[in-house]
Amino acid sequence: MTLAVLKSRALAGMQAPEVTVEVHLANGLPSFTIVGLPETEVKESKDRVRAALQNARFEFPSRRITVNLAPADLPKESGRFDLPIALGILAASGQMPADELDAYEFAGELSLSGELRPIRGALAMTFAMTSDNRNAGASKAEGSASATPAPSARAFILPRANADEAALVSNAHVLPAQSLLQVCAHFSSRQADTRLQRHIPRPQSKPRSHADFSDVKGQLQAKRALEVAAAGNHSVLLIGPPGTGKSMLALRFPGILPPMTDLEALESAAVQSLTKGFSGEAWKIRPYRAPHHTASAVALVGGGSPPRPGEISLAHRGVLLLDELPEFDRRVLEVLREPLESGHITISRAAQQADFPARFQLIAAMNPCPCGYLGHATRECRCTPDGIARYQNKISGPLLDRIDMQIQVPAVPHEQLLQQADGEPSALIAARVEQAHELQLSRQGKQNQALSTSEIDHFCKPDSAGENILRSAMTHLHWSARGYHRALKLARTIADLAGAENIAVTHVAEAIQYRRALRDT
Repeated sequence: MTLAVLKSRALAGMQAPEVTVEVHLANGLPSFTIVGLPETEVKESKDRVRAALQNARFEFPSRRITVNLAPADLPKESGRFDLPIALGILAASGQMPADELDAYEFAGELSLSGELRPIRGALAMTFAMTSDNRNAGASKAEGSASATPAPSARAFILPRANADEAALVSNAHVLPAQSLLQVCAHFSSRQADTRLQRHIPRPQSKPRSHADFSDVKGQLQAKRALEVAAAGNHSVLLIGPPGTGKSMLALRFPGILPPMTDLEALESAAVQSLTKGFSGEAWKIRPYRAPHHTASAVALVGGGSPPRPGEISLAHRGVLLLDELPEFDRRVLEVLREPLESGHITISRAAQQADFPARFQLIAAMNPCPCGYLGHATRECRCTPDGIARYQNKISGPLLDRIDMQIQVPAVPHEQLLQQADGEPSALIAARVEQAHELQLSRQGKQNQALSTSEIDHFCKPDSAGENILRSAMTHLHWSARGYHRALKLARTIADLAGAENIAVTHVAEAIQYRRALRDT
């Protein structure tokens, strides 16, 4: 046999298209060529594969070796094709049986000794493989009565270090291996003890210990606002002088969020897998990302070649903290507009396009002016009106309009600071948040922040008194239609926390206080 064909997967954003690895051995001067739009990492696999085969005591063929990665117009990157290329050479040269290769897919980077190293995107690849298997079965089932049975689902052979995340996909048949020799023994032997065994995931997340809200002295309004935000998945901007507890509140916020569902955990893990950032210990723990204000637009939303997810995608189904918000470059902040509204980001480049999920909860914090003491009870602001306006205008009106809640965090009086903290613990707040969260899921199947316009009209209709006060607020505060709808969703969340079926005027009034924009204060 001089030709071997194996299956693998590439990565294109969150997608993992199938790649056919064709290895051909021909007579002629010895050479090793890889075609099919390989990136530098793939081209370098020639040296890794040669050394791995020789150190594993296989014979490296002194022939003309051609490896084709199809389809030819799909860019191929990283070292995940090392394993299928090495196995293809062994099968084409007759050093390994090739009769079972069609039932498997392969991915793994080889060390020079033949050990398998972890790869990026293992979860995305097994998810795509199981989806393709389901689609193949469905297409067979929709055919004529004489159609042949659907092919059996393929198994996926990959490095043992990726087994936990790859097997999180239900019905994925994952066979982890430690080395190239283990994979070869699987195909060369029929004895059970030398065959690779299916990996059963046992994700055991370690409870993440968050700082407790009881440590924060005072700031009852800010704590209440964050409770509302956690219950309805609303974005928050905390505004106040230095040292008032904005960062303390934001750091404790993840401790009151509702638990993740299996689907949310799988979505979050798939994004983390694209950067080698996922581990089984993080299963069902909401991500918490806090980039520095020097972060670029590409670091925040994603990009590069090939496109990689940015901070907003790595915070998918979790929290994105932007501390010192005006210190971020304005052009960087403006890229948040579309993801805040749509929950995803599309990275477009000349050669390819990638779509990443970005349904994150934004928690931002800022000072009211450059010196920080505008409105302080005991310290005088030294900034000019023009300086204050320039500082606050770093946050554009359209971006501010997309932030559900803008909360003032005033300085705590000295007498209160000297007292012992006796605030409400996070566990009690989290219990109320989870109860309101379950109420929303049972009523509409999603959190209030994700309601569409038609769903707002159906689920968020206030009483007549609430409607009147909302109309008055729209007139005096010059709200847009978006501001009106976000206030209604806030009122719905406040009513859910109170266990009320209908939105009353008190719920609307509290929501209006949370929607007062930075420039209205």
